[in-house]
Formats: sequence, C-alpha cells, structure tokens
Amino acid sequence: MHRSFICIAAILLATVSLAQHRVTIVIKSLPSYHTVGDPVYIAGSFNNWDPAHQPSRMAATGSGTYSFSFSTPPARYEYKFTRGSWDKSEADAKGQPVQNRVMEISRDTTIEVSVANWTDHFPPQQKASTASANVKIITTDFFIPELGRTRRIWIYLPASYGESRKKYPVLYMHDGQNVFEDSSSFSGEWGVDEALDSLGSRLGETIVVAVDNGGQKRMNEYSPFAMERFGEGEGDRYVDFLVNTLRPYINKHYRTKKCRRHTAVAGSSMGGIISLYAMLKYPKKIGAAGVFSPAFWIVPGLKEVVTAKAGKMKGKIYFMAGMLESATMVPDMLTIFQEADKQSKAKMVTVIRAEGKHNEATWRKEFPLFYTWLKK
Repeated sequence: MHRSFICIAAILLATVSLAQHRVTIVIKSLPSYHTVGDPVYIAGSFNNWDPAHQPSRMAATGSGTYSFSFSTPPARYEYKFTRGSWDKSEADAKGQPVQNRVMEISRDTTIEVSVANWTDHFPPQQKASTASANVKIITTDFFIPELGRTRRIWIYLPASYGESRKKYPVLYMHDGQNVFEDSSSFSGEWGVDEALDSLGSRLGETIVVAVDNGGQKRMNEYSPFAMERFGEGEGDRYVDFLVNTLRPYINKHYRTKKCRRHTAVAGSSMGGIISLYAMLKYPKKIGAAGVFSPAFWIVPGLKEVVTAKAGKMKGKIYFMAGMLESATMVPDMLTIFQEADKQSKAKMVTVIRAEGKHNEATWRKEFPLFYTWLKK
C-alpha cells in the first residue's frame, strides 16, 4: 500500500484565491560602477532560478534604474538579481552573495529595492573545501557522446571501500557542483558526503556519483520535452548518457551492485524532473528515485508520459516539496504523484514540508530522511 505524508493538509491549497495581482519590482539604486543599460535579470522560484532568463530581463529606464512587471495569483516567491550568470549576482557591501529576497503577494504591489554590489566586482575568494576525504573527482572532462559535451564527475566511496572487497549500491545525482562541495556551489551544498559518513554504518553504505550540470544548458539537459521558455529538451539524451554510458563505466571501474534494485537517481527542481523521467524511461535499470522540489510546471506533458509508462516502474519513489516554494509546486507534485500512484505498484511517498524552501538548505536537511526511507 502506498502512503502519503502531508505536513499541512493539501486541501488548504485549493482555497487560495486565483485572482491575478500585478507586481512591479523596481531597482532604485545600483553600485556606482554599474554601467547604465547593462542587462539585469531577476531570477527566482517563478522562473526556476534561471540567471539569464530572457523573459525576466528587467527594463532599463531613462533614470538609470530598472523595472520588471508580471501578474500572479497570491503567492510567495524567492528571488535575486543577476547580470546574466550566478558569478555576476548581487552582493552585499563586502562582496558576499546575498540571501534570497522574499516577496509575499496578496494584492497589486510595487517593490523598490537597492543592489549594493555585484559579486564579480570583487576578487574571487578561495573557499575552503568542505568535501569529506571519501569524495574524489573522477575527471573534469568526462565525454558525453549523447550530447557532444564533457562534464566533471564526482564520486563518493564509502569509508569501507578501500578496506574490503564488498560491492555497493549506487546513487546517481544531478547538479554535482552542489552535492558534496560548498566551494563549487553558488548557493550551498547538500552535504551528501557528511550524511552518508554518518548514516552508512547504520543503514548500509552507498556509492554516490554526482554529475555537474551543464550551466546554461542545465534547463535543456534536465527536460525531456521542448520548452516554450527555454527551448529544446535534451533530457532523453541526458538520461541515455546516465544509463548507457556513465553507469557501465562506473560498474566497470568500481565494485558495484549492478542490478536495478541497487541503482537509484536523485535531484532537485529540474533535477527532480529528470530523476523521475529516468525511472520512467529505464524501469529495468533504475529502481529508485528521489524527486525533490520538482519543477513540473515547466513540463506539462510529463503527466501523459507517467500515464503511459508508470505501470512498468518498480521500486521506490520519494516525492518532496515545500510549502514556501512556488505557488504551484505542491499541487503540481501531487498531480504527478497521484497519477504515478494510480498506474504503478512502486512504493511511493509524498513529503510536504511546511517550512520547506526551494534551496540547498532545505534539500540538505531532507536528504538524510530520504536516505533512511530508501533503506527501509
């Protein structure tokens, strides 16, 4: 029997008014060194944190300020400003990246803000490594023949790996920059290595393979469908790479348990989408998925794929979302969960966190709970 754990009754979501409110955000002051007219973007939970989302480019005004307007039902959003990439995002007076801004929309609203600095105006700061001794980089340029690109690949080997001849299950994760290492992350890390260093001896050890995202290609690589806002979907080829190229390489070079039951995949936001899709496309190769804060609104066609293919899925799926994410995050996730639950005999769970946000801090806190559930 499938179980659904919901921290706040999802039925409350249906009571939220769908009235549209007009929101205008104005940057009233910028750093003195900012070149008037340079592109400025707003990236947030409403556009999947794309730092160069063209529809979210702010309009430069004649007075040297910028503005951006959109309509939305009542919602809570987190956001930041960039000049087209995360290494050119807004910073505080000391050049440190600022915390996410938050806006609560319940009526027509004009928000005026100031940007103190841009991060690229300051010399790059060398961060101390936070990865545990069990984390290594396999290579910085692993070739992806399915996409014609190269990528950095990380691996976590359990503490007992070098002292035994055991074989281990494998968890594949996306957005590898954020999985183990704070110095490579633009918004914090999941701390997967620390979690498994602690949990492995009690729940069972696992190899974790983390694949860096493709930067500006991230949206495309993690979507199985073409997107009106973001263009071509390359998710089919990316999943083919995981299963048909990377997985055989890992199985050949490391002591792994190769069967479906011991192969899992996990990720957040777009990484949540592609994790579920990987299990849908390769139900005989992937036996579990961690679907964290999935941005299902970007791929409305996914429900039809779930209807058609979920019946072949076996194993376990962990759906998680936070009430403080975008307005549609929880209801969209529940729609996909309910359809998958109807079609498949896989063991599934939905977890809705009242204080959950769309950020690495939330997913870091959730990962040990996901891993504990996975090992039951």
